[in-house]
Amino acid sequence: MSTLNILIKEKATELGFHKVGIARADAIEKDKQNLEEWIRRKQHASMDWVEKRKDERGDVFKYFPEVKTIISLGYNYYVGKDQSALNSKYKFSNYAWGEDYHEVLKAKLFLLLQLVKKANPTVKGLVCVDTAPIMEKVWAQKAGLGWQGKHTNLITKDYGSWVFLGELLLDIELEPDPPFLDDLCGTCTACIDACPTMALQEYKLDANKCISYLTIEHRGDFHSGQNDLDGWIYGCDICQEVCPWNIKFSDDSGNKDFMPREKIADKYDEDWERLTEKEFRVVFKKSAVKRTKHSGLLRNINNNKNIN
Repeated sequence: MSTLNILIKEKATELGFHKVGIARADAIEKDKQNLEEWIRRKQHASMDWVEKRKDERGDVFKYFPEVKTIISLGYNYYVGKDQSALNSKYKFSNYAWGEDYHEVLKAKLFLLLQLVKKANPTVKGLVCVDTAPIMEKVWAQKAGLGWQGKHTNLITKDYGSWVFLGELLLDIELEPDPPFLDDLCGTCTACIDACPTMALQEYKLDANKCISYLTIEHRGDFHSGQNDLDGWIYGCDICQEVCPWNIKFSDDSGNKDFMPREKIADKYDEDWERLTEKEFRVVFKKSAVKRTKHSGLLRNINNNKNIN
C-alpha cells in the first residue's frame, strides 16, 4: 500500500470516519442500466433532478472527466436511541435529529482533501456528499465498504446501514481496495415485509410509495394512496429498524452532532401542530429538515393527526 493510501486512511479515521475504502474510477454499465430502468418506470417519482443528471450518475467521467480514484467514506450516525426518545407521536428519521449531515461530512472531507493536496500539490479533487450526481452506494461497494441491501441502503458488517456516505474524487491513481462482493441479506425479507406502503421489492424502491420520499421530496398535496405516513413527518426508518444487521451490529457512536436536539425531542403533539414558520426556522437551523420546508412539515403533521 502506498504512503498516500496509508495517510488518507489514517486521516479519515482521525476525522471520525468509521469506514474508508478506495476504488478505481471505471465504467459501471450494469448500474447505469439499472438507473435508467428505474427512471423509465417513473419510480423516481417527482425527483426530476435525478433524471436531469442521469448521464453523470451513470458515468462518473461525465461529472469529473479527469477522475481516476474514488475514495468512499462511511460515517456511523447511530446514537443508541429510537423514536421513544421523542415526546411526540410524530416521528423523525433519526439521521435528521441533529446537525445537517451534509455540512458535518463536507467539512471533514475538505480537510481530507487538504491532506492530499499537501502531499501532492498538483492534485485535483471533488468533495461529494449526497447531492452530487454520482452513485454513492455503487462506489462504496466497489471500495469495499459493504453491500446494497434489499432495502436499497448500503449495509456494512460493522455498523449495519446507519451510515452516511461521502466521497473524494481525485485525478490521481491510488491502490484500490478489494470490492465487497458478498450479498449478506440471504433469504431475509424483513425490510420488505415491514414496509407499510409496499414501496420495496428486493433491491428495488418505488419512491412514489416511499414514506421518506413522500415526507421530504414530494411537493404539494398527497394523491390518493399517498397519505398513509404511519406517524412519520420527516423521513422513515422502518426498513432499517427491522434489519437484522442493524439490530445486531448497531454501534452507538456517541456523536453529539446527531443526538436529538432538545427543540425536537421535547415537543409534544400540540407543539408540532401549531408550529409557526418562524419557529420552524429556529428549530431546524442547520438541520436537514429544512429540505421539506415549513409547509411540507405541516402537511405531514396534518396527515398524521388521527394516528394514536
